[in-house]
Amino acid sequence: MNKKLTMIAAGIGLALSVPTVAAAAPWVPVGQRVANLNVRIDQGVRNGSLTRPEAMRLRTQLRDLQGLEARYRRGGLTIAERADLDRRFDRLSAQVRFEKHDRRARW
Repeated sequence: MNKKLTMIAAGIGLALSVPTVAAAAPWVPVGQRVANLNVRIDQGVRNGSLTRPEAMRLRTQLRDLQGLEARYRRGGLTIAERADLDRRFDRLSAQVRFEKHDRRARW
């Protein structure tokens, strides 16, 4: 009897925790991620934390990602493709952050 109660309690606890884990990191639409990255790159150029060549390279990578996303969408976006896009956008976001803080001379 005690074992059954423990199993039921564990099941209820798991069922209640899954929605909170899923809500912890909601999926951000690609268009919004592109807009955010464009804003960050523009701000970096304006405030001098990114050189123009760095910004051009980052924008090229962003355009390439947009093309990849369009190809994925043509065939229907699978969970694996969505995860791949998330990973690539995260990597590009980290690259923008790194380039903005690499202390290179801007002027």
